[in-house]
Amino acid sequence: MLRVNATVAAIHEPPVTAAKAWIADREFPANMPLLDLSQAVPGYPPAASLRRHLAEVVQRPETSRYAPVLGLAPVRRAVAAHLNHAYGAAAAITVDDVMITSGCNQAFCLAIGALCEPGDEVVLPTPHYFNHDMWLRACGVRPVPVMVDMSHGMAVEPAAIEAAITGRTRAVVLVTPNNPCGVVSPPTLIDAVFEIARRHGIALILDETYKDFRATVAAPHALFTRVDWNDTLVHLFSFSKMLSLPGYRVGSLTAAPHVLVEAAKLADCETIGAPRVAQEAVSWGLVHLDDWVETNRRAMCDRVERLERVMSSCPGGFEVVASGAFFAYVRHPFEDEHATAVARRLADDHNLLTIPGESFGRGQDRFLRLAFGNVDDAGIDIAADRLAAAGSAGLSGGRHLRR
Repeated sequence: MLRVNATVAAIHEPPVTAAKAWIADREFPANMPLLDLSQAVPGYPPAASLRRHLAEVVQRPETSRYAPVLGLAPVRRAVAAHLNHAYGAAAAITVDDVMITSGCNQAFCLAIGALCEPGDEVVLPTPHYFNHDMWLRACGVRPVPVMVDMSHGMAVEPAAIEAAITGRTRAVVLVTPNNPCGVVSPPTLIDAVFEIARRHGIALILDETYKDFRATVAAPHALFTRVDWNDTLVHLFSFSKMLSLPGYRVGSLTAAPHVLVEAAKLADCETIGAPRVAQEAVSWGLVHLDDWVETNRRAMCDRVERLERVMSSCPGGFEVVASGAFFAYVRHPFEDEHATAVARRLADDHNLLTIPGESFGRGQDRFLRLAFGNVDDAGIDIAADRLAAAGSAGLSGGRHLRR
């Protein structure tokens, strides 16, 4: 048998892949179809106008060719203009600061590769996005968890972040709105973490994949208005959610040009450039789909409100501790259960697929993540009903052993 990379082998299986394996080859009855809340994807297709535009674009022979490693220049300019407008930054972000990536996950991977060496450390507020933790470990970079304050809206404490910084720290990561919790970091918190990173000469890696699903259209922060923003800030974004294009794999990495030089070396070894058709979708969507994006933002905010309303009575003892964007972070009622066992039984006995809290870091055994972006209002109600049934039954009918 071939020997594999021991560092990679030690990393846990991707949580969504693991959850979907629980239901592989199963058939679901009409009276209880599968309700899949495992993966954060929009439940609606791309805009019809965008689909029509792309049907024309793919007829162009050049769309089958490689794109430049940093991305097509017009697309990079369009993303820079979008960010300048969204953050009230005038023209602070230029085309030289933007790289188009194959999704936001690749943007994170490239940022870490450009900034960190094996043995370095990255501060990771926890619960954290599992792919961030997985990639750091794969690179031999030590993730340093900093627990959020459950009693104060699951916000991370800036002083705790600063206390975790050592001589090996190269970056601190913030995800807002947060995955898995949906919590939006206020501008004051983002500013405070930026200042900590600046003082210590490290990067603030700010992942704002879900920025277009907040309860406000106000700028999320003012960091891009600073003349020195790219001395510290490394910004990640995804068009998977904003334009409902997860399968197209297109995102952006915005940082100082010298950081992008190093990121481009890595991208050239991986994907070369992001797919051209996906880049064409972004440049067209940023010009023509503001109203469509706003309609979806409002719809998702309404869905968050509905989820909080139907879950307010803690059906079956399941309690929402935080919610927002595409997510609800839910405390399960079974003190003697691992979250993985609870999630597995929900899948087996109630055809409800969720991600267990262990996937998001230590100390998360009592939680589940519900990603409800792909379900409608009826799906929210059904999820609550199934949680109520699971709690009432004590999950006693499950096929898996308790701890």
